[in-house]
Formats: sequence, C-alpha cells, structure tokens
Amino acid sequence: MPRPDINSESDSQTSVRDNILFAFAVAVAIGLAWLARDVLLLIYASALFAVVLTPMVRVVERINIRGWHPPQAVAIGFLIAVVVSLTAVFLLFAMPPIIRDLQTAVAEAPQRAPEFAERVHQLPFLRGETELHLRDTFQSIAKNFGGWLVAGLPSAAAVLGRFVMGTILTIYFMLEGPDTYQWFLSFVPFSKRVRLDAALQRAEVRMGKWLLGQGSLMLLLGGCSLIVFGALHLRYYYALAVLMGLFNIVPVAGAFITVALTVVVASLDSWGKVIGVLVFYAIYAQVENAYLTPRIMKSSVDLPGLAIIVSFLLGAAFAGVLGAVIAVPSAVLVAVLMDEYLVHHDRTGPI
Repeated sequence: MPRPDINSESDSQTSVRDNILFAFAVAVAIGLAWLARDVLLLIYASALFAVVLTPMVRVVERINIRGWHPPQAVAIGFLIAVVVSLTAVFLLFAMPPIIRDLQTAVAEAPQRAPEFAERVHQLPFLRGETELHLRDTFQSIAKNFGGWLVAGLPSAAAVLGRFVMGTILTIYFMLEGPDTYQWFLSFVPFSKRVRLDAALQRAEVRMGKWLLGQGSLMLLLGGCSLIVFGALHLRYYYALAVLMGLFNIVPVAGAFITVALTVVVASLDSWGKVIGVLVFYAIYAQVENAYLTPRIMKSSVDLPGLAIIVSFLLGAAFAGVLGAVIAVPSAVLVAVLMDEYLVHHDRTGPI
C-alpha cells in the first residue's frame, strides 16, 4: 500500500493559504481604493493632463536661441507664464466695465426694479398664476441668496483647492514623468515590458492630439460667439465669447454656466437679445454634437464618433464634470490597450 506524499499535502495547504491571503489582500486594496477614490481620480486626471500637455512642452524645448534650447523646467515655466499673462490681460480689459456696471446697478436697483417687473409682466406667457409664482420665486431667491452664497463657500473652496492641487500634480508629473513611467514599467515582467511600452507610446501620441481637437472646438465656439454676441450688441460680448470658448472644455456643465451667464447679461437690455442668445446656442449645440465633435475628435484621436459620445456619457456618470473632461483621452488609452491585447486582427484579409 503506497504511503501518502506528505510534501505534496503540505504544498497544497500552503497554496490554499497563499490564495486566501492574496484574495484578502486584493479585497483590502479594493476597499482602500474605494475610500480614496477622489484622490486617485485627481492623481489619474493630473497624470493624464501631463501626458496631454507634454507635446506643448516639447515644442517650447525645441526653440533655438543661438544654440541654446530651453530645458524642461524652463519650458514648463514659460507655458505657465503665458497662461497667467493671458488671464491677467483678460481680467484687465474685462473686469473694469463689469465692476462699473455692477456698482451702477446696485445704486439704481430701487428705481429699476419696477421697470423690470413691468417688462416681465409684458411677456404673454407670464400672466395670472404664472406671474405670481414667478414673483414668489424671485422673492425667495432674493431672500435666501445670502444664505446660499455662504453655504456654497466651502464647496467653492474645495473645488479651488482640488484645482490647485491638480495643477501642482500635473507640473510634477511633467517634470518627473520619465522616472515615474519607468518605475511603473518595472512592475511588468521584462518579457512583456517592450510590448506594453510600445502601446503606451502610441497612446501618448494620440492623447496629445486630443488637445489640438479640443482647442479647435473651443476656438470655433469662441469665434462664433464673438460674431453673434457682437451682432446682438451684448454688453461685454468679447468677455462672454472668451468664456464660452474656454468653458467648452467642460462638457454640458460648461455650456450651462456660460449660457446662463449670457442670458442674464442679455436680459438686462431686452428679451429679444435673450431669445437671440438661446436660438444661437441651440443651433450651435446641435451642429457641434452631431457634426463638429465626432469629426474633429475622430481626425485628432482616431476614435469613432459613437465611441466619443459614449465616453462622454460614461465619464460624466462615473466622475461628474472631471470625468467628462478626461473622457476622450481616457477612451484613447483604453482603445490602444484593447487594440494591442484584446483585438485579434485578421492578417490574411477577407476571404
């Protein structure tokens, strides 16, 4: 009668124990990742923006001044200085008339309130109970505005803090990107490292082109807004056009904020201008969503229009506004990795 293999039973017990410990460690890691999901999302978004902005840094690095090329740190500082300077110029020209008009509006509010109420009363669809309901709503907003403003300050401070921290992380990722990238690759077995490195390099090139496509959409919206708002003789039309273009980087939420702001400004003059603004953006939004975004993004990042729209929806569902902003470059990364590891290409062609 053969004797039982004691070593085999011991190895089996060790394997089971290792599997249990590994499963427990994975569960703990997933739980910790879920608790720190906001921080991990910020780190991921910062790394993604660093990859997207790296081509611009390389363009600055290629500047030749009598044989001297700016190092990476100088190139990043130059881009930051350009952004800060443009923001300062915009505020210098845009804010003084806005502040002056606000001061005038506050001083003349008691006299202009009856005029505004009369103009509201003249609208045909605001009569009877609707008018009373609207009046009660405005009174409620005016009464609670201060409380809402104070209650919203912590949220605004949190958003500003996340933006500042994300900016700092993005700068560090650009400065230390190569070292971080090599550290990440060191977790992959050497036999598979070359293939993954080649796939990620292809993804970096396509992700860098996303900024070019998004910039084209922002310029188109800003330019069209400048023409239309100027034709409507809106107040601060140049500032509103710049904001429309800049906020176009934030899908849905950016448009809602800028359109609402433009409607408020237009309502100070006439309801005709309000209708003009709404009609303009309704037409432009249809053209952009149905034609411009799928085609410009497809030519930039080589993704089908359906994939771009689905990525926007999934990004917004998973991570709100930030998820929608990074949806397309994330989709590019996923598409490249799926094409490399999951898609089986037919090398022989159609039969």
